[in-house]
Amino acid sequence: MMTPEGRMTELSTARPWLIIVDMQPAFGHPDSPWCTPGLDATADRIDLIRPLFGSRVVFTRFVPPVTQPGSWAPYYAKWPFALEERHDWLWALLPRWQERPSIASHQFSKWNTEMQNKLGPNPSVYICGVSTDCCVLGTALGAVDDGAHVRVITDACAAKNPEIQDRALGLLAARSPQLEFCTTSNLLVDGVI
Repeated sequence: MMTPEGRMTELSTARPWLIIVDMQPAFGHPDSPWCTPGLDATADRIDLIRPLFGSRVVFTRFVPPVTQPGSWAPYYAKWPFALEERHDWLWALLPRWQERPSIASHQFSKWNTEMQNKLGPNPSVYICGVSTDCCVLGTALGAVDDGAHVRVITDACAAKNPEIQDRALGLLAARSPQLEFCTTSNLLVDGVI
Protein backbone atom coordinates (compact mmCIF):
# COMPACT_ATOMS: atom_id res chain seq x y z
CA MET A 1 0.00 0.00 0.00
CA MET A 2 1.19 3.54 -0.72
CA THR A 3 1.68 6.31 1.81
CA PRO A 4 0.34 9.77 0.86
CA GLU A 5 3.89 10.54 -0.31
CA GLY A 6 3.87 7.54 -2.67
CA ARG A 7 6.15 5.21 -0.66
CA MET A 8 5.34 1.53 -0.20
CA THR A 9 5.00 0.48 3.42
CA GLU A 10 4.82 -2.76 5.35
CA LEU A 11 1.24 -3.56 6.35
CA SER A 12 -0.32 -5.33 9.25
CA THR A 13 -0.93 -9.05 8.69
CA ALA A 14 -4.23 -8.95 10.61
CA ARG A 15 -7.39 -9.39 8.52
CA PRO A 16 -8.67 -5.85 8.07
CA TRP A 17 -12.04 -4.34 8.94
CA LEU A 18 -14.10 -1.86 6.96
CA ILE A 19 -15.54 1.02 8.99
CA ILE A 20 -18.37 2.82 7.17
CA VAL A 21 -18.88 6.16 8.89
CA ASP A 22 -22.29 7.82 9.26
CA MET A 23 -24.03 7.01 5.98
CA GLN A 24 -27.33 8.49 7.16
CA PRO A 25 -30.14 10.69 5.78
CA ALA A 26 -28.87 13.55 7.98
CA PHE A 27 -25.91 13.77 5.61
CA GLY A 28 -27.62 12.77 2.37
CA HIS A 29 -31.14 14.16 2.30
CA PRO A 30 -31.30 17.45 0.34
CA ASP A 31 -33.52 19.05 3.02
CA SER A 32 -31.01 18.42 5.79
CA PRO A 33 -28.79 21.37 6.75
CA TRP A 34 -25.95 18.86 6.97
CA CYS A 35 -26.45 17.45 3.46
CA THR A 36 -23.17 16.32 1.92
CA PRO A 37 -23.15 16.41 -1.89
CA GLY A 38 -21.71 13.22 -3.29
CA LEU A 39 -23.09 10.98 -0.56
CA ASP A 40 -25.03 8.85 -3.08
CA ALA A 41 -21.94 8.28 -5.26
CA THR A 42 -19.97 7.48 -2.11
CA ALA A 43 -22.62 4.93 -1.10
CA ASP A 44 -22.40 3.27 -4.53
CA ARG A 45 -18.60 2.96 -4.19
CA ILE A 46 -18.97 1.54 -0.70
CA ASP A 47 -21.38 -1.10 -2.04
CA LEU A 48 -18.71 -2.13 -4.57
CA ILE A 49 -16.03 -2.75 -1.94
CA ARG A 50 -18.10 -3.90 1.04
CA PRO A 51 -18.22 -7.56 -0.11
CA LEU A 52 -14.40 -7.68 -0.05
CA PHE A 53 -14.52 -7.54 3.76
CA GLY A 54 -17.12 -10.27 4.34
CA SER A 55 -18.49 -10.03 7.87
CA ARG A 56 -15.72 -7.66 8.98
CA VAL A 57 -17.78 -4.52 8.31
CA VAL A 58 -18.85 -1.97 10.93
CA PHE A 59 -21.41 0.74 10.25
CA THR A 60 -21.49 3.81 12.48
CA ARG A 61 -24.19 6.40 13.11
CA PHE A 62 -24.04 9.91 14.50
CA VAL A 63 -26.91 10.51 16.93
CA PRO A 64 -27.61 13.72 18.87
CA PRO A 65 -27.19 13.41 22.64
CA VAL A 66 -30.11 13.53 25.05
CA THR A 67 -28.40 16.35 26.95
CA GLN A 68 -25.84 18.78 25.54
CA PRO A 69 -22.98 19.18 28.00
CA GLY A 70 -20.15 21.65 27.59
CA SER A 71 -19.44 22.85 24.06
CA TRP A 72 -22.28 20.71 22.69
CA ALA A 73 -24.78 23.28 24.04
CA PRO A 74 -23.72 26.07 21.62
CA TYR A 75 -23.26 23.50 18.86
CA TYR A 76 -26.90 22.41 19.09
CA ALA A 77 -28.02 26.02 19.58
CA LYS A 78 -26.58 26.54 16.09
CA TRP A 79 -28.18 23.30 14.76
CA PRO A 80 -31.48 22.94 16.69
CA PHE A 81 -33.10 20.84 13.93
CA ALA A 82 -30.97 17.88 15.05
CA LEU A 83 -32.72 17.74 18.42
CA GLU A 84 -36.26 17.91 17.08
CA GLU A 85 -38.16 14.63 17.48
CA ARG A 86 -39.74 15.02 14.03
CA HIS A 87 -36.24 14.61 12.56
CA ASP A 88 -35.44 11.30 14.29
CA TRP A 89 -35.58 9.56 10.87
CA LEU A 90 -32.35 11.38 9.94
CA TRP A 91 -30.32 9.22 12.32
CA ALA A 92 -31.05 5.77 10.82
CA LEU A 93 -28.68 4.29 8.26
CA LEU A 94 -29.53 4.93 4.62
CA PRO A 95 -32.37 2.66 3.44
CA ARG A 96 -29.99 0.35 1.54
CA TRP A 97 -28.31 -0.60 4.84
CA GLN A 98 -31.07 0.13 7.33
CA GLU A 99 -31.23 -3.42 8.66
CA ARG A 100 -27.50 -3.56 9.42
CA PRO A 101 -26.33 -3.31 13.03
CA SER A 102 -24.39 -0.15 13.79
CA ILE A 103 -22.35 1.60 16.45
CA ALA A 104 -24.08 4.84 17.42
CA SER A 105 -22.39 7.78 19.11
CA HIS A 106 -23.10 11.45 19.70
CA GLN A 107 -19.38 12.21 19.24
CA PHE A 108 -17.73 12.94 15.91
CA SER A 109 -15.16 10.19 16.39
CA LYS A 110 -16.67 6.72 16.33
CA TRP A 111 -13.44 5.24 17.69
CA ASN A 112 -14.95 4.52 21.09
CA THR A 113 -14.94 1.67 23.59
CA GLU A 114 -17.59 -0.26 21.66
CA MET A 115 -15.51 -0.05 18.47
CA GLN A 116 -12.31 -1.00 20.29
CA ASN A 117 -13.97 -4.02 21.89
CA LYS A 118 -15.39 -5.20 18.56
CA LEU A 119 -12.13 -4.85 16.57
CA GLY A 120 -9.61 -5.81 19.25
CA PRO A 121 -6.17 -4.31 19.90
CA ASN A 122 -4.16 -2.69 17.09
CA PRO A 123 -6.48 -3.68 14.25
CA SER A 124 -6.03 -3.00 10.56
CA VAL A 125 -8.92 -0.82 9.33
CA TYR A 126 -10.14 0.77 6.14
CA ILE A 127 -12.32 3.84 6.73
CA CYS A 128 -14.85 5.48 4.41
CA GLY A 129 -18.05 7.55 4.67
CA VAL A 130 -18.99 11.11 5.61
CA SER A 131 -18.04 13.72 6.31
CA THR A 132 -14.35 13.56 5.53
CA ASP A 133 -13.61 16.73 7.49
CA CYS A 134 -15.56 15.75 10.61
CA CYS A 135 -16.59 12.21 11.57
CA VAL A 136 -14.24 10.40 9.14
CA LEU A 137 -11.35 12.60 10.27
CA GLY A 138 -12.19 12.15 13.95
CA THR A 139 -12.58 8.39 13.64
CA ALA A 140 -9.35 8.00 11.67
CA LEU A 141 -7.33 10.09 14.13
CA GLY A 142 -8.83 8.23 17.09
CA ALA A 143 -7.90 4.91 15.48
CA VAL A 144 -4.35 6.06 14.72
CA ASP A 145 -3.97 7.35 18.27
CA ASP A 146 -5.02 3.93 19.56
CA GLY A 147 -2.43 2.11 17.42
CA ALA A 148 -4.65 0.90 14.57
CA HIS A 149 -3.25 0.54 11.05
CA VAL A 150 -5.51 2.91 9.11
CA ARG A 151 -6.25 3.26 5.41
CA VAL A 152 -8.69 5.94 4.28
CA ILE A 153 -10.50 5.11 1.03
CA THR A 154 -10.34 8.60 -0.44
CA ASP A 155 -12.97 8.28 -3.18
CA ALA A 156 -15.40 6.53 -0.82
CA CYS A 157 -15.49 9.59 1.44
CA ALA A 158 -17.33 12.86 0.87
CA ALA A 159 -17.29 16.40 2.26
CA LYS A 160 -19.35 19.54 1.62
CA ASN A 161 -17.20 20.50 -1.37
CA PRO A 162 -13.93 19.53 -3.11
CA GLU A 163 -11.90 22.18 -1.28
CA ILE A 164 -12.97 20.90 2.14
CA GLN A 165 -12.32 17.32 0.97
CA ASP A 166 -8.79 18.23 -0.12
CA ARG A 167 -8.05 20.06 3.13
CA ALA A 168 -9.29 17.13 5.23
CA LEU A 169 -7.21 14.66 3.21
CA GLY A 170 -4.22 16.95 3.65
CA LEU A 171 -4.61 16.78 7.42
CA LEU A 172 -4.94 13.00 7.29
CA ALA A 173 -1.89 12.67 5.01
CA ALA A 174 0.21 14.22 7.75
CA ARG A 175 -0.41 11.10 9.87
CA SER A 176 1.69 8.90 7.59
CA PRO A 177 3.00 6.23 8.06
CA GLN A 178 0.27 5.31 10.58
CA LEU A 179 -2.38 6.32 8.07
CA GLU A 180 -2.33 5.55 4.35
CA PHE A 181 -4.61 6.27 1.41
CA CYS A 182 -6.18 4.00 -1.16
CA THR A 183 -9.10 4.14 -3.59
CA THR A 184 -11.96 1.82 -4.43
CA SER A 185 -10.11 0.95 -7.65
CA ASN A 186 -7.05 -0.09 -5.63
CA LEU A 187 -9.21 -2.41 -3.57
CA LEU A 188 -11.09 -3.87 -6.51
CA VAL A 189 -7.88 -4.52 -8.47
CA ASP A 190 -5.44 -5.41 -5.70
CA GLY A 191 -7.85 -6.79 -3.12
CA VAL A 192 -7.80 -6.09 0.60
CA ILE A 193 -4.36 -6.16 2.17
